[in-house]
Amino acid sequence: MEQFFETELCVKCKGKGWCGKPCKIYSKIKDFIPKRNKHFSGDSPPEIFVGRYNYPNIQAGILSPETYGDTSELSMPEIWYEKNLQIPQILTNRSQLIYGNFKTSIKKPNPQNKFTKLMQEISMVHKPVSTEFFLKKPPRMLLEINKYSAAIGNPAPLEYARLQENPKIKTKIEYLTGDTDCKSVIAIKELHKSDIQTSHIIKILSAGLLGTGTRRRLVPTRWAIVATDDIISKELLKKIRFYPEINEILVFNGNYVGNYYEILFLPDKFSFEVIEGFLPRSVWNLSEQTKFTQDFERFSGRKKYAFNVTGAYYTARLGVCEYLEKIKKQAYIIIFREERPEYNAPLGVGILRELCRDIFSKQPEKFDTIQQALNKMQTRMKLPIQEFIEQSVLLKEYKMQTRLSKWV
Repeated sequence: MEQFFETELCVKCKGKGWCGKPCKIYSKIKDFIPKRNKHFSGDSPPEIFVGRYNYPNIQAGILSPETYGDTSELSMPEIWYEKNLQIPQILTNRSQLIYGNFKTSIKKPNPQNKFTKLMQEISMVHKPVSTEFFLKKPPRMLLEINKYSAAIGNPAPLEYARLQENPKIKTKIEYLTGDTDCKSVIAIKELHKSDIQTSHIIKILSAGLLGTGTRRRLVPTRWAIVATDDIISKELLKKIRFYPEINEILVFNGNYVGNYYEILFLPDKFSFEVIEGFLPRSVWNLSEQTKFTQDFERFSGRKKYAFNVTGAYYTARLGVCEYLEKIKKQAYIIIFREERPEYNAPLGVGILRELCRDIFSKQPEKFDTIQQALNKMQTRMKLPIQEFIEQSVLLKEYKMQTRLSKWV
């Protein structure tokens, strides 16, 4: 019974530590975490991390390797996907990063904190920046594991840190972070329109550099990831909901490191659903039975956080909305995701964001009926598609609409 409880819990916990025991996911990747020295210097990718444990009294800090050069590959999911890096290579890259951290308070921040100011400077730069670190203790073999961001390892308290060169900051970022009258939603929207990478926007928001002056706060990285994806897609939806509906049934598909997507577009007003099937022995399902999670929203949008699918819901919705804005259409969208055993270590939702974007860069398949579309999707899926259909709320509602019965 205890073993059953743990395997049931893994799908929902996803590294949050609910069971109170050593995480079995950690045991798969701890060998990638080596010990480090107390004094080192290197080029930060750049990357920062703001924790959420013991909120509002949290730990935040800067990540950097002991090497110089183009270290962007150690940090950015955009590059991982573009280069088709596989899990062992990504984990090896992540193991090179040392997390020099410090304690701070989100509700009572000290704007003069030298570490906070340094972290904010690093979050704004768009290229690796040379940084020197002095740590109070040697880094520990410890990981921050969650479904949102890639593993954060080698933590150690900072004693002193400094930049070894002048940071290079894009004009748009410098302008918006310096505008203390601009609301964070507007700033994020403008950064996205200016083609600033999403992972970079997340760091700037997390560092407490967006929003009106008196309301600026550090934002835990996990929350900043969801907030950025959510804000951008909601801003896009303000226009998408007024676009004409698509007039045909479309299917998109793609996969990366064990994450397989089949995305169904149906003619109707915007609605959105994500159904995830976790195959046995995939990263968050250590049992021998398939597990499912599901969240959805109708035309009016969601009122509450997507507690089941969590961050993957918002990254997928962002990819969908970027595509709909591009084609100036709206649609009724159902996403089927299979997480297969080859996805055996968590890499964060950034890779899913890039996978969805790439999926929509390709031409879709077109079908005359829903059944034809589902049959084609089944040829690429391992799980019976009927199990996904049984989980779906929107597909049942769509088929019940008599005015659209011609599509069935």
